[in-house]
Amino acid sequence: MSLLVNEIFYSLQGESTYSGRPCIFIRLTGCNLRCSYCDTRYAYDEGIKLRLPEILDRMNQYRCSLVEVTGGEPLIQKKTPDLVDHLIKKGYDVLMETNGSMDINLVSNQCIRIMDIKCPSSDESDHFCLENLEKLKNSDQVKFVIKNREDYEYAIHMKNRIRKDFPPGHILFSPVSDTLTLSKLAQWIISDNMNVRYNLQLHKTIWPNKDRGV
Repeated sequence: MSLLVNEIFYSLQGESTYSGRPCIFIRLTGCNLRCSYCDTRYAYDEGIKLRLPEILDRMNQYRCSLVEVTGGEPLIQKKTPDLVDHLIKKGYDVLMETNGSMDINLVSNQCIRIMDIKCPSSDESDHFCLENLEKLKNSDQVKFVIKNREDYEYAIHMKNRIRKDFPPGHILFSPVSDTLTLSKLAQWIISDNMNVRYNLQLHKTIWPNKDRGV
């Protein structure tokens, strides 16, 4: 088994309820979307084929039990579910970030899916698979990256389509870096009494001048 891997690195988890925890990141190559504000364009095509033992060897240099499989879009590689299964069997706590355009049930229910639902300013909101909203487990998370008021209203609309017993703390509203001010999104959430989690890109606060591997 081999996958096309863009990078494997060790950093702090920055965009979920796990924010702040040390985490091993496996960034897979390839994405089926082209979001207007994408900050990982280098993962569209760059990568090398690595067999599972090679991936594990690179991970073993880090003493960490939390791993995130990300991209790009990890589910476009057919072997991603097998990678996730193997990591779970090895005792890792596994997160996977996905854009929600593909069936999230392709991966094990023991994996925590962080589903990034694209808002209109991404120019890719039409590609979301609505059936995925019905497949969310309470341990999963939903993220909206918000650039403007239109995105915010769209996020509310989509939030309201999620079943009522889904944990509100697992619904994440994040501002697009350097576009929507932190205080403006915070004020919208407070003014509208939105029962969501305000989420910042922690790694961009800590390492503002680095654009990969952090």
